[in-house]
Amino acid sequence: MLIVGVTGGMGAGKSTVAELLSHRGAEVIDVDALGREIIEPGGLAVSAVIDRFGESVSSSDGGIDRAALAGIVFGDEGQLAALEEISHPAINELLDRRVDAIKSPNSIIIYDMAVLVESRLGYATKHPYEVVVVVEAPMSDRLDRLATQRGVSREDAIARIESQASDEERRSVAQFVVANGSDLASLDTAVEELWTELERLLASKQP
Repeated sequence: MLIVGVTGGMGAGKSTVAELLSHRGAEVIDVDALGREIIEPGGLAVSAVIDRFGESVSSSDGGIDRAALAGIVFGDEGQLAALEEISHPAINELLDRRVDAIKSPNSIIIYDMAVLVESRLGYATKHPYEVVVVVEAPMSDRLDRLATQRGVSREDAIARIESQASDEERRSVAQFVVANGSDLASLDTAVEELWTELERLLASKQP
């Protein structure tokens, strides 16, 4: 199998690229969704989060109140680091479980993840990503998408984007860069070219 980390800044379109790869046969794992799963009722990180941050972050259904937790860690680097010390190993454990459940040895597995550069997510695991794909788009396009698709104001979007790794930092670890500044047809063509390269890399791993 070949494991690929797909990342990009907010509004760049990494999940769109992951979806297009899925249409071509890739197994896509949404790492951001795993981050939500670990604090849902019965989640791997629920007890540890409550132990660290107190009962005020617990929800009535037995999970974690995400808004309450965000209120504690937002803007506080120490508290955020404490949360990541709990959440990231739990996410990586779920990643390993998801990959172990994929039976085909010829699979191309995509880790769709926002904080590839900023963390050890998807790497400090039994099944680390071997290839990095970075999705990029002009800032104006990203801001437009965040406003129209997610309702994020321009000011809030810029603040969030600036808190993430830069395009240069992502590009420094990338084997492939996909430009998403045009129409969907152009993006689909770029993803088809990427898929051909990923299939070539997978074939090169075969004995």
